[in-house]
Amino acid sequence: MVKEDRFHNVLVVRTDRIGDVVLSLPMVTILRSTFPAARITMLLRSYTRELAGGFIGLDETIVSDQNGEPKPFFSFLSELRSLKFDLAVVAHPTLRVAVLLFLAGIPVRVGTGYRWYSFLFNTRVFEHRKTAEKHEAEYNLSLLKAVGCNSSSVPCPVLPISLKDEESARVVWSGLGLDVGGPVAVLHPGSGGSARDWSPQNFGKLATALTDDGFRVVVTGAANEESLVHLVVELSGRKAIPLVGKLSLKALAGFLRSADLFVSNSTGPLHIAAAVGTPVIGFYPPIRECGPRRWGPLTTKRVVFTADSAACPRCKGGPCQGNDCMDQITVEEVRRAAGSLVESQRKSIGQI
Repeated sequence: MVKEDRFHNVLVVRTDRIGDVVLSLPMVTILRSTFPAARITMLLRSYTRELAGGFIGLDETIVSDQNGEPKPFFSFLSELRSLKFDLAVVAHPTLRVAVLLFLAGIPVRVGTGYRWYSFLFNTRVFEHRKTAEKHEAEYNLSLLKAVGCNSSSVPCPVLPISLKDEESARVVWSGLGLDVGGPVAVLHPGSGGSARDWSPQNFGKLATALTDDGFRVVVTGAANEESLVHLVVELSGRKAIPLVGKLSLKALAGFLRSADLFVSNSTGPLHIAAAVGTPVIGFYPPIRECGPRRWGPLTTKRVVFTADSAACPRCKGGPCQGNDCMDQITVEEVRRAAGSLVESQRKSIGQI
């Protein structure tokens, strides 16, 4: 049996992207349950830091960069030493992080056993994530099991939203005229290069179809995806409403919590929407390591579509060659799934 006071000061390392961070938040829940008196900190990138802020069970966040650039090595090392962690769990390994944790003298360092620098971790887990035999959150749980955390399942993350972020979201929501009318569907056509993408043409057709079904449709994107967002809006016959660059990540979470549906490629905002309880539809390529088995949203209110490479005229059942496979997912089947998801959600909360 694990002693509840075995560790007093725990660091969870996740220095990659939005979705990765959201899917790592259950680690905090499990660590808090196992070591209730411990101080728990997450090491993140600056742009994802706000996602973890206020998460139940998390005491602090620190960042690995300054203005998007890695912190100077020796000053960062000094910072880590001063914080006196006694356990570090590395969900996203890099050589730099491994060296820093080793030199910082953290007594227990948990990480993968399959990198050439894995000797820098003194508690190693031998699993290849690229084989995608289970969900990313389950791989994270394997790291925790190495120090005695025995949760039988992965809890779904629930993103807390501050009053300030809630107000920011409400102002934008009202400004777009969404306070009255039918259900709201949010479409997110980009992926930041993290996935194969359903085409803008399909998103435009879906926006038109959902509008015809009584939805009000909002198209979202990061600041560098503005042209893509406006393309989808144009392809919808300007029936959809563009929303780019007006919300922080947490304010976006507040905005999505008010929506009835979120539809996107496999990308960070899909996991944000799932973590605030919004029904989601996700599109995935026929690539094992990119599929929903590993990267599906952690929610029961979801429909995921995986493209079929065998039906793709370009791939012909072989390795995925591009976005062509994604067009095997039809607008009509997504439209039907959207209606069913929203109807099920309304029944579950007694609106029908």
